[in-house]
Amino acid sequence: MNVVAVVKHECPTCTLVEPVLKQLDATPGIELEVFTQDDPGFPSGVATVRYDEDLSYSYHHAIETVPTLLHVEDGVERDRIVGWRRDEWEAFTGADELGPGLPDWRPGCGSLSVDPSLVDGLRARFESHRLKARRVELADQEDEIEALFDRGWSDGLPVVPPTEERVLRMLTGTSRAADEIVAVVPPDLVECTVEKVAINAVLAGCAPEYLPVVLAAVEAACTDEFNMHGLLATTMPVGPVIIVNGPIRRRIGMNAGVNVLGQGNRANSTIGRALQLVIRNVGGGRPGGVDRAAQGNPGKLSFCFPEDEEGSPFEPLHVERGFVPDASTVTLFPGEGPRGIVDQLSRDPDSLARSLAACLRTVQHPKLPMVFDAILVLGPEHGRVFKEAGWTKAQLKQRLHELTLLDGAEIVRGAGGIAEGVPDGFKDTQLPKFRPDGIVIVHAGGGAGLFSTIIGGWANGETGSQPTTREIRG
Repeated sequence: MNVVAVVKHECPTCTLVEPVLKQLDATPGIELEVFTQDDPGFPSGVATVRYDEDLSYSYHHAIETVPTLLHVEDGVERDRIVGWRRDEWEAFTGADELGPGLPDWRPGCGSLSVDPSLVDGLRARFESHRLKARRVELADQEDEIEALFDRGWSDGLPVVPPTEERVLRMLTGTSRAADEIVAVVPPDLVECTVEKVAINAVLAGCAPEYLPVVLAAVEAACTDEFNMHGLLATTMPVGPVIIVNGPIRRRIGMNAGVNVLGQGNRANSTIGRALQLVIRNVGGGRPGGVDRAAQGNPGKLSFCFPEDEEGSPFEPLHVERGFVPDASTVTLFPGEGPRGIVDQLSRDPDSLARSLAACLRTVQHPKLPMVFDAILVLGPEHGRVFKEAGWTKAQLKQRLHELTLLDGAEIVRGAGGIAEGVPDGFKDTQLPKFRPDGIVIVHAGGGAGLFSTIIGGWANGETGSQPTTREIRG
């Protein structure tokens, strides 16, 4: 039987089992080979000891804990065990009475190949061939941050230099191949790989576990349905708003509570920024070029938040859109900056619905019907009013549509002394403010404060943009 042991001298458990390794080396039928990570003279008394000085063996065999025993046949690993447990070692090797006088069990230690201070360098040394992006060499005296500004890779804020080590670390967040094409990114219609998304996720400051969310957001943004090119080219102040649903929200530590639409949470802030940097750096969508926003809004740096599903009185957005509850999704919406709704007094659901509707009527302009969708971010205290009254999301939406019907006489051009409006032929009709699916309701925010928020949309329909949902894959 061919047995390979991986050890390091500084591990107390490895030094504990040194006499056991000597026993195995002397046991007939066992061919023992030891790889030592930190001391070529350890363990003593074993015939075949190899110094894994560059940790290549440990890295390529994914050794996470020492001691590790491998059963190898014809150069192929068949099985492994980690740490020291006498009965397991005896069953694994077929040897009897191993380590008399030793404790029955001791846990192992972390392998040097996964040491946080070493693993990034090891990954870059052994896996840099996976990266196909052009390398950019900086002069010794160049400041990395300033160099990235100078090359136009920033959105106006400092970005994290995308070194090989950082990009490879980012790629550990997904099982997808680095060279897999994720999308064709507008406006320049450039093929974008997982690697290129990872590079921009590094620039944005993402953690590796956020990468699947960014990938799904890129996929959603680069569809005809969402029409990212049109969203860039419009002079309106809109950009992609990312709503995250499902278990991944909690797994990556997103904030759905206090200050949900504000600063302070890494995942919320950097996921949306990564999408915008992909559009800028891969697709060429830069302000003053194809991006023609007359005024823009701060959300064009990053606008991403999760729904508070657990506290919601209604079904989550992704369930409403046809996904199972335990699916993780992103929904992209073409939105402007948020605007608050204050109603401190309504405790009756119809009164509160009237307040919400009065504010929704003003989206983009109070005299323009059916052109723009809207997100209503319902705060928890407002949500509680509807919950206690037993209202469903469908019931609230129906009431909001009823309350936002616009009287043609009030919205024709010139009415109220305002030139903007619909043609005079509509003066004897009523027009809906929103199309049937044009109000998107999401539950989020802090538990104190009778507030909600509106995020107005861009032109909807075939010439505009539709809310677009994609499932997040690992």
